[in-house]
Amino acid sequence: MESTYGNRLHKVLVPSIEELYEAVETTLERGGNIVIPTFALERAQEILYYLREGIEKKQLRHYMSVFLDSPLAISATEIFKHHPECFDNEALQIFKDRDPFGLPALKFTRETAQSMAINNIKGGAVIMAGSGMCTGGRVRHHLKYNLGNKRNTVIFVGYAVKGTLARKIIDGAQRVRIFGDEIPVNAQIYTIGGGSAHADATELLAWHKRAGNPARTILVHGDEEAMKVFAGKLKNTQVIMPSLHKIVEL
Repeated sequence: MESTYGNRLHKVLVPSIEELYEAVETTLERGGNIVIPTFALERAQEILYYLREGIEKKQLRHYMSVFLDSPLAISATEIFKHHPECFDNEALQIFKDRDPFGLPALKFTRETAQSMAINNIKGGAVIMAGSGMCTGGRVRHHLKYNLGNKRNTVIFVGYAVKGTLARKIIDGAQRVRIFGDEIPVNAQIYTIGGGSAHADATELLAWHKRAGNPARTILVHGDEEAMKVFAGKLKNTQVIMPSLHKIVEL
């Protein structure tokens, strides 16, 4: 089983959304751009949904151009729109009344030239692009053009593994290397964890208790510290934490 958040609990969702709105509003007030490194499936759609909600409820008052700059995320968003029959009753009601992702100035940028043109915008843009950990994808270009300006903001809304560009920025790096260039980190940095799709420590424990008293539990997908803390919480099972290249027979 995964152990990403095996050593901590998530923030409550509502304060996390409010923090997102605050970060967006204060950046727009000072004339900057917002870059949100975004995973293509679910996370991108959640952020679009919360931005639309914020505008509709007047919690986001400043005009913004929102760019979903990820061909994969665009395709996933269109699939969400075309298959409302897959959602529960609450989500179906939202689909009936309105387009859940229907932002006033939302632009889908599939083509490379469209993506490059975004970097000419000096303020008022919310740029969502992959990858979420900034290990590849178009977001690296947007970080290169936006990280150095103190008017801008980067909002991380997902987990970042040690060693990734996202984690270096989150951990307070003053400069980072992107495409061979040293880029100063002058932009405001936010880390908003309440919307994570990964279970936290309490949820992981609850899941394990319902797994049928396994003789062995193999922990993966987590930093070493998180794995060790979570392993200490597991009872009546042999805990295995495979290291790189270790073979475990199932």
